Amino acid sequence: MTDATIWIVDDEASVRFVLATALREAGWRVEAFGNGAEALAAFDAADTAPDLLFTDVRMPGDDGLVLLGRLKQRRPQLPVVVMSAYTDVASTAGAFRAGAHEFLSKPFDLDDAVALAARALGPSTPAPPSAPVDALSDAPLLGSTPAMRELFRAIGRLAQAPLSVLVTGETGTGKELVARALHRESPRAHRPFVALNTAAIPSELLESELFGHEAGAFTGATRRHVGRFEQADGGTLFLDEIGDMPPALQTRLLRVLAQGEFFRVGGRELIRVDVRVLAATHQDLDARVADGRFRADLLHRLDVVRLRLPPLRERIDDVPVLAERFLAQAAQRFDAAPKRLDGDAVERLRLHDWPGNVRELENLCWRLAALAPGERIGRADIDASLGAGVRGAAPATGDAAPSWDAALAQWARDALASGEADVHERARHRLDQVLLETALERTGGRRAQAAALLGVGRNTLTRKLGPGRPGR
Repeated sequence: MTDATIWIVDDEASVRFVLATALREAGWRVEAFGNGAEALAAFDAADTAPDLLFTDVRMPGDDGLVLLGRLKQRRPQLPVVVMSAYTDVASTAGAFRAGAHEFLSKPFDLDDAVALAARALGPSTPAPPSAPVDALSDAPLLGSTPAMRELFRAIGRLAQAPLSVLVTGETGTGKELVARALHRESPRAHRPFVALNTAAIPSELLESELFGHEAGAFTGATRRHVGRFEQADGGTLFLDEIGDMPPALQTRLLRVLAQGEFFRVGGRELIRVDVRVLAATHQDLDARVADGRFRADLLHRLDVVRLRLPPLRERIDDVPVLAERFLAQAAQRFDAAPKRLDGDAVERLRLHDWPGNVRELENLCWRLAALAPGERIGRADIDASLGAGVRGAAPATGDAAPSWDAALAQWARDALASGEADVHERARHRLDQVLLETALERTGGRRAQAAALLGVGRNTLTRKLGPGRPGR
């Protein structure tokens, strides 16, 4: 262990001191530098290079990723550990693209850093080739809890590998955001990202959506349709809710994953594509395989690597920063100053169980942005918008529900008995109208706020109301 030399590059003297002390106590020779220029100068002047380098990302002058790239040009096999307090996807992916051996989130445990050094100085494998590093972006995936930091590191690594990834997690956790991050930070980033929710497409249309069809393939097919696989050629195809895919289509999908080729519906031309497939589900696919509803061989093809997205209740410390982001987005949409949460409001959010996960929090923040009377959001505002839902609290009784259900049931019985057509469509249309008009009445005709109250987009509200309906 004493034959190895470790260099530390960090503009914070305290970090250099404590990390160097821990590594020296573990038996290694250690040199420390305050910036990248000093380290490069020493590297070029020294007779021997370090065996391992720890470098911060954000420093005066050239940052740690620039230093990493230059050192990799001089010595491609040098293991480099990138340290940063900024553990977003762009930071981690940028580090791994540039050839980092590992990403260490600040603040870190010194024992973890020593253990990481021991692993890095063990048997090594060739580092991946360096690549241009993008500027850090304001990524939509947010979080600083250990679970999210681990997820970001995994995304940073997997983005560079041409492997199929299965993203699992409860509804509303942000599985598509993970897929988009994997695509955005991958070598395929300049090619299309195509997403399809397989549960949202009727089974009789799903085959055409995936593989396309030729003109005349079925009634209504008046012209050729290019499917999602062709649209994603060279890029990434994200299949959400893959567990709901019909068995027959599972067989066709397996062939495409295995051979990269397929026929359009009604076609004879063999289509070949180069597509990275990412899939997501909130279901237990292993259980669906066991009861015969999902093909085991398809699961093996999709599940080369599995990423679990934690529910919001397991990363409750991320709630304040997520809420701040959503309130800022709502303020931008409403063209108003962003509202802020006071301490009691934040604590109220921490106590909620979040069965709807991040999507539930986002919808709540939009309601607060629209309805909270002041610029500061307090606990009472949260209670009014959130209702019962504190961990350990009794659920709402919903006394009004029975009468509502009874009235709807009686209307349906009358409509069915009289032989009326399109009963479901008429009921759904009327439900939409009542909800939308009531929300507009509540907001004084403001469509953006009404849409936020209902948890739908403004375009959706406008489309359902029709062009001649009131609102602004």
